[in-house]
Amino acid sequence: MHNIDLILTLTGGLSAALLLGYVTQRLGLSPIVGYLLAGVAVGPWTPGYVADRALAEQLSEVGVILLMFGVGLQFHLTELLAVKNVAIPGAVGQSLAATVLGAFVGRLFGWEWSSGIVFGLALSVASTVVLIRILSDNRVLHTPTGHIAVGWLVVEDIFTVIALVLLPALGGQTEGGAAGIFIAAGIAVLKVGLLMVFVLWAGSRLIPVALEKVAKTGSRELFTLAVLVIALGIAVGSAKIFDVSMALGAFVAGMVVNRSDFAMRAATDALPMRDAFAVLFFVAVGMLLDPRQLIEQPALIAATLAVIMIAKPIAALVIVVALRYPFRVAMAVAAALAQVGEFSFILANAGNALGILSDDANNAVIAAAIVSITLNPLLFRGIKPLEAWITRHPRVWRFLNRRAMQRIETGTAPAVDPSRSHSVRHRAVVIGYGPVGRTLSRLLIESEMEVSIVEMDVDKVRELREHGISAIYGDATQEDTLNAAGVATAGSLILSSSSLENAQELIRLARTLNPKIQILARTSYVRESRSLKAAGASMVFAGEGEVAFAMMETVLRDLGATPDQIDRERKRLRDEIFA
Repeated sequence: MHNIDLILTLTGGLSAALLLGYVTQRLGLSPIVGYLLAGVAVGPWTPGYVADRALAEQLSEVGVILLMFGVGLQFHLTELLAVKNVAIPGAVGQSLAATVLGAFVGRLFGWEWSSGIVFGLALSVASTVVLIRILSDNRVLHTPTGHIAVGWLVVEDIFTVIALVLLPALGGQTEGGAAGIFIAAGIAVLKVGLLMVFVLWAGSRLIPVALEKVAKTGSRELFTLAVLVIALGIAVGSAKIFDVSMALGAFVAGMVVNRSDFAMRAATDALPMRDAFAVLFFVAVGMLLDPRQLIEQPALIAATLAVIMIAKPIAALVIVVALRYPFRVAMAVAAALAQVGEFSFILANAGNALGILSDDANNAVIAAAIVSITLNPLLFRGIKPLEAWITRHPRVWRFLNRRAMQRIETGTAPAVDPSRSHSVRHRAVVIGYGPVGRTLSRLLIESEMEVSIVEMDVDKVRELREHGISAIYGDATQEDTLNAAGVATAGSLILSSSSLENAQELIRLARTLNPKIQILARTSYVRESRSLKAAGASMVFAGEGEVAFAMMETVLRDLGATPDQIDRERKRLRDEIFA
């Protein structure tokens, strides 16, 4: 029966998510809203089919682990350190503001101070899944804004670990009074530090070696399995050995793999289940909502939402602006953090189990989380219209950005996003580094063009990097790989291999990422040219046709034809072959 429940939960939850996600997408809303509604539909509080909530929560935990591992794969330690001056004070300031306000809300409803503090702590932590999804959907995850938001979230996760350690003290279950609290907090910080040191030091020596041995077997299944074992293994080990969240452990594991040559392939090949499990997270959250709570406790839920969606964003906005970042960045960070999610549930449930939080408080956190997650995409989408309205008042815009301008004038402004710093006209992306790709790359570099090469042979990638040439190890048919190679800002994309699998899909994806890019494709047979053209290739070069052209030129030259005559015949023959 357990296996049947598992299959039914997967099928029912994903089917409802597909249907309602499609409907909300067509209505112009984020599909996240549909996923949450799907959870309500298959939950215990609505008629019809009821999914197994415990199984859904367990499956969604896998989604959180894979998602955070994927974020770690894309997040460099240098980027995390680069935003420490805003992420650390920002997370501390916002968490403090939310905790204090949450405590006062609790007092307004007659709770003890300890209950109010735990309630406020639960409201201070943003959802990892929602934040990453919002940043990704709006294509700002790998920008300075995304780096600040993710760094901010990592600091919040560390605070969550410490808060979970201190919960028994708030419930009067820790011996030693104030000294016991400080000792418990110190032990929690020490464990997080040991996790970082152990995984980053030992993992950076062992994991790349293991991945290289698996990659050289040529088996995609084994490579996928190896990466999943690393992600899940380190996540579970972090929880069991160091008592930190599995999400934080998975993030650190991703950072380790990111420091190897296998980061891009791991991100594209080894995490195909990531999105499906992430959807199950939203379905599991929706299942927690009892719609009656929205009617029975409207004042408490309204006050909770005010803390989450008004006070927290304002605190983040003020902190980021005060630290002399542009107002545009401050708005985006504030909007992305205006929600709560999985860690809020963990804190609230732990407080409820210890008798600190009442059932009403726990339900308020869940209801407010669902409402904030639903509204957050709409809030983020409103940033551009708001910015456009403010910029129509130049004095106001200059006033809001005056501290950022001071930072620029003093030479301490954040670095420009490298993905936007190059001219489109001078970048070419070459897929494959065989004989043709090697020759083309050399000619392009000699012509002083910037070249990025995508290759599936890790030894070739290392050799290219040793010679100072930008090279990406990964599958070119995946969006992350093309983004890493710079297709979005390139002038040309060259498919140098005639045996490239899924070339049509690659061309369509590249055309989506950069509609103006020139795409030159190579194929062995003329009959394949039409499908590549239909997919979006600018020009197609077929081996059969090029041999015919070369032979024709040789014959005509021997017969004394002029260069103009040869060009005319070449054009006529090309039109006939590719018609």
